[in-house]
Amino acid sequence: MAQQDDLFSTSLPQSLWRAEVVKNQEVLIAEKQGISLSSLMERAGAASFAYLQYRWPQASKILVLAGGGNNGGDAYVVARLAKQFGIKIQLIELGKIDKLPKEAQLARDAWLAAGGQSSDWQAIDWQYDLIVDGVMGIGISTPLRPFLVQFFGHVNQQALPVLALDIPSGLCANSGRNLGAVIQASATITFIAAKQGLFTGQAANYVGDIVFAGLGLDEQFERDNSSKIALCSQQALSAMLRPRARVSHKGDFGRVVLLGGNIGMAGAIRLAAEACQRVGAGLVRVITKPEHHLVILSGRPELMVTGIEMQQPELLQDALKLASCAVLGPGLGQDEWAKGLFKQALAQNYHSVVDADGLNLLSQVPQRRSNWVLTPHPGEASRLLNCTIGEIEADRMTAAFTIQQRYGGVCVLKGAGTVIAGGNGAIKICNFGNPGMASGGMGDVLSGIIGGLIGQFAAQYSLFEIACLGVSIHSRSADLAAEMGERGMLASDLMPYIRQLVNLK
Repeated sequence: MAQQDDLFSTSLPQSLWRAEVVKNQEVLIAEKQGISLSSLMERAGAASFAYLQYRWPQASKILVLAGGGNNGGDAYVVARLAKQFGIKIQLIELGKIDKLPKEAQLARDAWLAAGGQSSDWQAIDWQYDLIVDGVMGIGISTPLRPFLVQFFGHVNQQALPVLALDIPSGLCANSGRNLGAVIQASATITFIAAKQGLFTGQAANYVGDIVFAGLGLDEQFERDNSSKIALCSQQALSAMLRPRARVSHKGDFGRVVLLGGNIGMAGAIRLAAEACQRVGAGLVRVITKPEHHLVILSGRPELMVTGIEMQQPELLQDALKLASCAVLGPGLGQDEWAKGLFKQALAQNYHSVVDADGLNLLSQVPQRRSNWVLTPHPGEASRLLNCTIGEIEADRMTAAFTIQQRYGGVCVLKGAGTVIAGGNGAIKICNFGNPGMASGGMGDVLSGIIGGLIGQFAAQYSLFEIACLGVSIHSRSADLAAEMGERGMLASDLMPYIRQLVNLK
C-alpha cells in the first residue's frame, strides 16, 4: 500500500536534507502558504495517527512519550486523535512543561481539554500494544543526559512495537549517530523532507520502516531548495543499462584487468573477477600469483589468468597493456610483490577501482587522482584519513567527502547505508542491502562489479554515476539472495542476481 488518504506514503523522496535546513524552511514555507505552525503540528499528528491505524489496526492501548519540544507537540496531537477514536492512551511527559514552545503548549492544552491526562515516567506499567515516540526531534546533536540514556534503554528492553515521530529519539538527523541511546522504532514517519541521517551510520539499527508525510509543504520545499545529497534512484540507474546493439562484440564492453590474489587469498580475486564478468565486461584478465593460476582458471574457464612473479616486469607490462581499466587490491597483500603490481598498474593511468590492500598501500603513499573509485570499509577509511573507526562511523558522509577531497575520484564508503561521494560535494546514499552481506568476499564482489561497469560505460557516464550503479546492483543482488535467509549468505550467492539485474528491461 503506497499511501493512505494522501496523509503518508511508503514511497520516499530521493533528495536528502540536513535537519537545520528543514527546520528553517518549514517555518518560511508555512508562512508563505498561510499555514500556522499549530496547523502544521495538527497535520503531522494526523498523518502519524493515519499510519498508526494502517500499521497497527488492532492497537487498543498505547503509550505516548512526549518530550519538551515540538516533537512532543506532535505526540500530544497523536494522543488526542487516538483517544477520540476510542484507544486507551497513557501519555508520559518527559520535558519541562513550563518551557514548551507555543505550538506544543497549544497541542498539550487541546489534549487536556479532550479529557486526556498526563503522567510522569514512574506511572508506566509497560502493558501496551504500541509505543509512540515523540521525545526528541531532529534538532538534537549533543549527547543525551544520563536519565534519558537509562530510560531509552528500558523502553528498548520491552520489545514493544514503536512508532517514531520524525526520527527515533536519540538519533542524530544529520549523521545517523547514536547520541548515547536511541529508542528502537518499528517504523519512523518523517515529515516534510527526508533527513539524511535516517539512511546511514547506525540508523539502520533504529529507524525500522521509513514512511514519509509531506504535510502539504514538501513540493514547495523541493522547489525552493536544492540538495547535493540523495538516495540512489533505481529508475535513474536502470536507465543506464540499455539493451545492447545486435552487432556487439566482446571488445565493445571493456578489457578489465584485476590484480590481486596473493598467497592464501586466491578467492578474493576470483570473486571480483567473476562479478566483473557477470555484470557484463567483455574481456576479463586476472594477474595473480603463479600458484593460483590453475585453481582460478579451473573454477571459471572464461577468465584469462596470468601468473606473475616479481622478476617478470615485462610479462606484467604486456598484460597491463591489454586492459582499458583495472581493479587493484582484492587479496593483493602488502608485500613487495603487491607493491610492485600496484605501482606498475597505477603507472598505466587508466580508470581503476582501488579496494582492500590497494587502499592500505595507498594510505602509506597517498596520492590524488581523478580517474579512480576508492571503495573502503570503515577500517580502511580510518587508515586513509589517519583517524579512528569510531570517528569514521560518527559521520560517514563527512568521512566519504573528506576522502574524496583528499584522494580525488569517487569514494564509496561501504557499510549500512553505503555513501558514494563524487566531486563538487555530490553524495548518494544506498538504502538497499542487508546484514547477510557481513561475510567475507562481499567487498571483492563490489569492486569487480564497479570495474566491469567502468569497462563498459566509462565513455558514456561519469565515474560517480557508474559507482552509484555498481553499489545499487551489489546491494539489490544481496537483497534478492537474502530471500532464502540472511544468515549463511555467501558472496558467491550474489552472482546469478547480478546477471539478472543488469538485464532487467
